[in-house]
Amino acid sequence: MLHGKPGANGVIGHARAYEVLSMVVFAGRRRRTFGRLVALAGVAPGDRVLDIGCGPGYLTALAAAAAAPGGSAVGVDPSEPMVGQARRRRGGPHCTFEVGRAEALAAPDGTFDVVVSSLAVHHIPEEVRGTAFDEVFRVLRPGGRVLLADFRPPRGRLARHLVGATAGAGMRDNPVERIAPMLTGAGFTAVTESAAGPFLHCVRAVKP
Repeated sequence: MLHGKPGANGVIGHARAYEVLSMVVFAGRRRRTFGRLVALAGVAPGDRVLDIGCGPGYLTALAAAAAAPGGSAVGVDPSEPMVGQARRRRGGPHCTFEVGRAEALAAPDGTFDVVVSSLAVHHIPEEVRGTAFDEVFRVLRPGGRVLLADFRPPRGRLARHLVGATAGAGMRDNPVERIAPMLTGAGFTAVTESAAGPFLHCVRAVKP
């Protein structure tokens, strides 16, 4: 999820403030936008879904609903406040949340049918981003799908200045064009790119 400015090692706090910010940023289109991500990921009844960098769990909950009946969704985030907020607001028998990092997932090999992530890739430190993509590959079953959505930086000078001033250089210069090649390098196939909403760059791929 959109986390704002990160703390140490990409960890984000201030979960309640983030929840409000997210609603403002998406201007009433949050459900439509994140519903689009669930659809792009192809989440279906019975699927086991992992949401990496889940924040307060909005996308995780939508994925859990799409996976019903018979499926479930797990959200992981390095921020304890975010996970606490997610558990309070959206936790349930088929929608659970854990503290964890993308580069060191606790799940066994081949646990999930689908992995999703929204507005979190740019928070993963560059030095471990390749390891994180390898982890996504590892925890997916053969034929499993991944959908990564991250912030597409604006091109206009004023917009870039505003993004840099409010969200930092990491989002202003976010190299979303590197996501697809990195998924290919991790072993994924059928890599495709698309857009969801006004500023989300989406990359979908399949584990052979």
